[in-house]
Amino acid sequence: MATQRTLSEHESKQVLSAFGATFAKEAIVNDARKALVAAERIGYPVVLKLVGERLAHKSERGLVRLGLNNGVAVEQAANDLLGQRRDDDGDVALLVARQVTGSRELLVGMVRDPLFGAVIVVGAGGVNAEAFGDVQMRVAPLTADDLDDMLDSLATRELFGAFRGQQPLQRGALWRIVDAVVQAALQRSDIASIDINPVIVTPTGEPIAVDALIELGADSSSGNVTEFPRHNDAGFEALFNPRGVVVLGASTHPGKFGFVSLHNLLAGGYRGRVAATNLSGEVVLGVQTVGSVTELAHGEFDLAFFCTPASVNERLLHDCAERGIRAAFVTSAGYGESDAAGQAAERRLVAAAREANVLLAGPNGQGVVSTPSALCAQIVAPYPPAGSISIASQSGNFVSSFMNLARASGVGVARAVSAGNAAAVDVADYIEWLSRDTATATVLSYIEGVTDGRRLRTALELAVARKPVVLVKGGASAAGARAASSHTGAMASDDNVFGGLCRQLGIVRALDVDEAFDAAAFFATSSLPRGNRVAILTTAGGWGVVTADALSRDATLQLAELPDDVMGQLDELLVARWSRNNPVDCAGGETRDTIPAVLAVLANSAAVDAVVYLGIGIQANQARLMREGAFHPDHGLARIVDYHERQDERFATAAHDLALATGKPILVATELAVADPNNAGPRTVRALGGMCYASGPRAVRALGHAYRYAHHRGVTR
Repeated sequence: MATQRTLSEHESKQVLSAFGATFAKEAIVNDARKALVAAERIGYPVVLKLVGERLAHKSERGLVRLGLNNGVAVEQAANDLLGQRRDDDGDVALLVARQVTGSRELLVGMVRDPLFGAVIVVGAGGVNAEAFGDVQMRVAPLTADDLDDMLDSLATRELFGAFRGQQPLQRGALWRIVDAVVQAALQRSDIASIDINPVIVTPTGEPIAVDALIELGADSSSGNVTEFPRHNDAGFEALFNPRGVVVLGASTHPGKFGFVSLHNLLAGGYRGRVAATNLSGEVVLGVQTVGSVTELAHGEFDLAFFCTPASVNERLLHDCAERGIRAAFVTSAGYGESDAAGQAAERRLVAAAREANVLLAGPNGQGVVSTPSALCAQIVAPYPPAGSISIASQSGNFVSSFMNLARASGVGVARAVSAGNAAAVDVADYIEWLSRDTATATVLSYIEGVTDGRRLRTALELAVARKPVVLVKGGASAAGARAASSHTGAMASDDNVFGGLCRQLGIVRALDVDEAFDAAAFFATSSLPRGNRVAILTTAGGWGVVTADALSRDATLQLAELPDDVMGQLDELLVARWSRNNPVDCAGGETRDTIPAVLAVLANSAAVDAVVYLGIGIQANQARLMREGAFHPDHGLARIVDYHERQDERFATAAHDLALATGKPILVATELAVADPNNAGPRTVRALGGMCYASGPRAVRALGHAYRYAHHRGVTR
C-alpha cells in the first residue's frame, strides 16, 4: 500500500482475529438505539467508544465511556459521544464492548524497524505505557520461550505472577495473542505497526485484549538475506593463514605506514615468506624490495597489505591476482569515509576485487592479526599473546583496546581484524567465518553502524549456535523505527531493538570494552556454569559485601544457601568470628591451609555452582613492600617474603585445580591484577591460563553473562 493509513479499532481487530487473536465481545453501531440493543445482547457492564480511522487515541479525546450498567446510561453516553464528532474525524461509529475488569494491564505490539524488520513488543500497558516504558523487544519470528523471557525481563514482572490474591498470568493464552501479532507481521508486509493496548489481565489470570490499532504503510517486503558464506573461504584462509605476505608501498621512513606495517610483520615473528614493494627498490628493515608485485614469484604469497595511495589500488589488485594473491588488506584512506569522489572510488575498488577474485578487507582499515600464523600485519601496536579469543570490529581502535587487555590479562587472541569501511567484507562476514574457525573459541566484536540488520541477524544466529559471541554496540540512540499513531512505535529505539535481538539469540551484549573483554575471557578460560548459585569467599568483609551487592543486581545469579554439612565443615576450618553466612568472610583468621581448604569445601558442595574468590595477593603485596624496604633481606625478611609469595601461588593453584576437578567456575578477583600484575597471586593465575578479574563485581558480571549464555544453550540444570 503506497500511503500510510490507520485502521479503525474494529478493522484492526478483524485483521488480527484472522490470525488467531481473540478480543472481548463487541459490536459496531451508528446510533444510540442500536447501541442499546447491542449492550443488551452483550451484557452489562459495557464500554462505549467513538471509533474511526482518524481516531487513533480515543482516551486522549475523551471518547471512551466505561462502566455503563443500564440502558439509560448507554443511550446517554452514545448521544454524548456522537455529539463530540469533529468535521475532520471522517467516518465514525460507536463501538459497544463488554467491559473487562482487572487491575493489571499489558501492551502487545509490533513495529517495523528499518534494519531488522518486524519487532515484537511486550510490556506494561494501559494509559501509562509510554510513561513507564517498561517493555521488552524481540525480532520476529518468536517462540513461546521468547515470550517467557520477555515477561521475566520486565521491571513489573512481579505484577504478572500471583499478586495480591490474583492468579498468575496465563502465559499460554497471552502467547496466542502475541503469535497472532507475529503472524500478521510476517504475512502482511504492508502492516507498519500493531498496537494492542491494553490487554487486561483478569483476577483469574486470563489475558483479554480490549483495544487494537493497526497502521498500514508502504509494502516493506524485501529480498532474501544474503547467504553465508558470502565469500570464498579460501579468501579468509589467505587473510588469516597466508603462506606469504607482501607489503605494498614499503618505506624507509619510520613514521609511515609502509615502514610500520613491515616492521610489525617482522617483529611479530611471522613464519611465512615476506616481500615488499617500493618504487625505488630500497632495502627496508633488511628486506630487499621490488618495484612491482609482478616481479614476485607466482603462488608464493597469499596476502597483500596495501600502504599505497588510493589512486593506484585498483591496478594493484589486478597485479596481485595475477601473482596468485587471494586476499588484500587495504589501509589506504580517502574512500567511502570521505566524499562523493571517495565513495565512487570505493565502489570501483570493490568491483576490481570482485573481478580479480581477491578478498578485499578494508579499505581504511588498521590491519589483521593471526597468532596461529604469528601474523601481525597492521599499522599500529600491539601484538597480543596467543589464545582463543577472536576479534572483529568496525573500529580499529577497539581492536587495539581488546588486544591491549589481552596483553595485560594474559588471556590471548587467535584472530583480530578491523573491518575499516567494510566495503566488501563486513563484520557479519567475519563473525560468521570466525564461528567456524577451529582456532577460535569465542568471538568478540564491536559494532557501530548497522546497514543490513537482517543480514547481521543471520550471521549472529549462525555464529552463536557454534560458540559464544560477545558484542559491544556503539551509536545507541532513540532514533529507531517509530509509527506516529502507535504506543509501540513511540517506545521503539535502535538500542532497545538491538538489545532485544541479542537477548533473543543468546548473544552477550556488553556495555563497554572492559565488560566485553571480561566476558570473552571467561569463555576462554572457564567452564560454563551449570547453575546460578554462587558462593563468595573473601579474606576481608567489605570486598564480599560489594560483590554480594553486584550479585543481587544481576538478573539471574543468586547467593548459594550453604547447607548444614558445609556450615559444619567451615566451622572446623575458620575462627569462631567468621561470617557464618555466604559471603564466607574468613575474618582475618586464616592459617597456612585455610584458603585451599575452604575453596575445596565450597567447590565440592552440590549446593554451589560457582565460586568467586576475593583477596588473593595480599600476602605477596606485603612481601613486595618488605622486599623494597631498607631492611631486606635481614631480620628474617628473606624467608617471610618467600613464604608470602609461595602462599599466593598455592592459592591460585588451588583455585585452578579445583575448577578442573569439579568442572565449576572458580573466579579469582583482586585489584592487584591491574595495580601490580607481577604480584605472585595474579601472576600465577595468568601462568595457569586463567583470568584474574580486577574486582569482585567485574567477576560477577562476567559470570552472569556466562550463565545466561549457558541457560540459552540449554546446558544449565
